[in-house]
Amino acid sequence: MKKSYIPNTITAFSLLSGFLSIIFTSKGDFQLAAVMIFAASIFDLIDGIVARLLKTTSQFGVELDSLADVVSFGAAPAFLIYSFHFYQLDTLGIVISALPLIFGAMRLARFNSQLVEIETKGDFKGLPIPLSAITIAMFVYYVHNNGEFIKPLFYISVPLILLVSIAMVSNIKYSAFPKLNRTTLRGKPIYLFLTVVGLILIFLTDGTALFYIFLGIVLFGIFRHFIKRIIGSKEENFDLNKKQI
Repeated sequence: MKKSYIPNTITAFSLLSGFLSIIFTSKGDFQLAAVMIFAASIFDLIDGIVARLLKTTSQFGVELDSLADVVSFGAAPAFLIYSFHFYQLDTLGIVISALPLIFGAMRLARFNSQLVEIETKGDFKGLPIPLSAITIAMFVYYVHNNGEFIKPLFYISVPLILLVSIAMVSNIKYSAFPKLNRTTLRGKPIYLFLTVVGLILIFLTDGTALFYIFLGIVLFGIFRHFIKRIIGSKEENFDLNKKQI
């Protein structure tokens, strides 16, 4: 068997997970549908790692991965959030629910066209589509798991969808996930600390903490973007004042 089949098979499992999510959503099993989207993200992470380890990265793999992402991280979460909540808003609900799918496809097209540039810089321009999908899926999982106690969270559903959709096609830079190896953990032990804390929270909350973790990642990227712009603007003004003096 060719080594290139291995990462492509893993990508196929990511695609299958997205398809299963759509099936579970159609049956009203929203919690399992959300879990399938999360499972798809795990396969999506692994296929790239395996491809690099086996040195089998190819244009075919990139295209297959993008097609799988459109289904698993575009169509699946869009259908999930519509069936879970936005169906109540009729046509407006369809429009809002479609945003993660449409903007996600645009995000992937831009990513593929700038792939070399992004890999060189080590970060992503715009929120990666898997992060958008997981945030939506974990929102559904959290609300479904906690029932009557968090009805007010429904009021943030529209801002949440708008936030992750716009973030995907924005110029906000999101750092690639750090490699949790010995070198990284020794150089930046904060990664180990955050990983341990995150795992503890996930265990203690039966997985519902995942929503806040991924929402925090989304918001942190936006916060860091504007802080850098403010600092950069102040530095430019300072340099101009020095030249005038």
